[in-house]
Amino acid sequence: MITKAVGGRIKELRLQLGLSQEKLALKAGIDRTFLAGVESGARNISLKSLDKIISALELTWGEFFRGTILD
Repeated sequence: MITKAVGGRIKELRLQLGLSQEKLALKAGIDRTFLAGVESGARNISLKSLDKIISALELTWGEFFRGTILD
């Protein structure tokens, strides 16, 4: 549940910015296949990795979660 919500939010924001999984993963310093697993909800993301992704999206934690079921 939470993994799908967080992964879906990452994908939503990535697409809004017009980034491919490969470009976001490179910006965040993570593996593209890991990012794909996170976006699909199949992988459990650590706070450290989530922080890298949020930073790569150029957002704050508050902005990332604003307007979601987690808000």
